[in-house]
Amino acid sequence: MKLNEAIAERIKELLKERGLSNYYLFKKGGIPRSTISAVINAKKKNVSTNTVYQISATLELSLKDFYDSPIFDAVDD
Repeated sequence: MKLNEAIAERIKELLKERGLSNYYLFKKGGIPRSTISAVINAKKKNVSTNTVYQISATLELSLKDFYDSPIFDAVDD
């Protein structure tokens, strides 16, 4: 799995756990819809640390907690 795919899967997992939608990230986090869509659909090859930080902050997670998932064990970029 590529890193951008792992990030997408982690975001989907977190949203599902919390019963939230992509729209929540846009509305509450002020993250552009196009960015959210590109990241969640793994269309964006290089996801910036700032974008991951914005998403994490919106979900009230630290970056450490965001990346603390077995999903990232499968990254083989």
